Amino acid sequence: MLSALDLARRIEAGELTPRAVVEICAEAIAAHEPHIGAFAALDLDAARCAAEESRLAATPLRGLPVGVKDIFDTADLPTQYGSRIYAGHRPRADAAVVAMVRRAGGLVLGKTVTTEFASLVPAGTRNPRNLAHTPGGSSSGSAAAVAAAMLPIALGSQTGGSVIRPAAFCGIVGFKPSYQLIPTVGMKAFSWHLDTVGLFAAGVADVAFAAAAITDRSLRVDRRTPAAPRLALVRTHLWGEASAAMQATIEAAARAAVRAGATVTELSLPPILEEAHRLHRTIQDYEAFRALAYEYDHHRDTIAASLREQLDHAATISSADYDAARSVAKRARLALVDLMSGYDAILTPSAPGAAPFGLGSTGDPVFNRLWTQMGTPCINVPVSNDDELPLGLQIVGRFGRDHAALEAALFLERAITPR
Repeated sequence: MLSALDLARRIEAGELTPRAVVEICAEAIAAHEPHIGAFAALDLDAARCAAEESRLAATPLRGLPVGVKDIFDTADLPTQYGSRIYAGHRPRADAAVVAMVRRAGGLVLGKTVTTEFASLVPAGTRNPRNLAHTPGGSSSGSAAAVAAAMLPIALGSQTGGSVIRPAAFCGIVGFKPSYQLIPTVGMKAFSWHLDTVGLFAAGVADVAFAAAAITDRSLRVDRRTPAAPRLALVRTHLWGEASAAMQATIEAAARAAVRAGATVTELSLPPILEEAHRLHRTIQDYEAFRALAYEYDHHRDTIAASLREQLDHAATISSADYDAARSVAKRARLALVDLMSGYDAILTPSAPGAAPFGLGSTGDPVFNRLWTQMGTPCINVPVSNDDELPLGLQIVGRFGRDHAALEAALFLERAITPR
């Protein structure tokens, strides 16, 4: 994989140019893209031209190539939202986060594949770790492109588990920041109270560097040794959904963290958080039926059958049930603030296990929905498994404490990585 931080440092030192990095990516794309299918659109020539600008080496991103999930509007590339309804669609303006990437000196290399409207409908992208397995979704292309070293940085989005789960399946780091830390303006909405912009990169320091550069916030974690965190090991009521390998990996990671100096305490969640997890779908689907009202009303037969059925059911959700679910979510967030007052982060699975076989599913977001609902920062820390497919450890931070969550993730990454 390509380390964004290492590439940026080499550009800053004059050892590499932005154009040279574009060519490294272009070489990997030529070798792997025909088998993986991570991109919905590519413009390498435009990236090559943009890379010649002399100012880039002094920008925060140093002219690094960035992939943009095809759920974000781009003025110079097609934006199709993974849907036939929008074939050839060309927005007039960039989404806010795309403009932020460009301002920071990032080069938009192409649009990465998304599932249809960032739903659970599989998109055909293959997992670079094993082409017979799903890369997860909905940010399928972004995760696969970074895992295959076709990009050092990619943008994704999460409404249920669409950053953390594909990062886990592809063996890379995914960062879902606190809700609304990165603007969603110009992003195709699915659920406006849940949609969150996220990032993919090779390592924790890489994703923190990229997030800091794009948001102009103090999120970098590579400048000092991370302090030993206070971790809460949370199995949740869903622990039985995790595979035996996943359960063993979480427990081994907790022991490794303790050996490295962290404190790890087992923590149970109160019933209000279990209830919030159950009601995630009520909020998500109620809002999706309205966010996709035009498409549903005018192009219903063009929408994939599984998404169409999901929206059909969403039409039956009453405003009273939606309002009640929102009320539960608000109370659950307050309960979580109190629960985490003595901890820096939670350690829990990123997914039930390794990437499932086949391309007919993007996997189960069962271990992601609650944390998306809570708006907390989440980071997937990849860990090697006995077979060829990686597993993912999820670090969940306190709302608005994204830097602390990233530091805890870096600590864990170092604790579990053989030296």
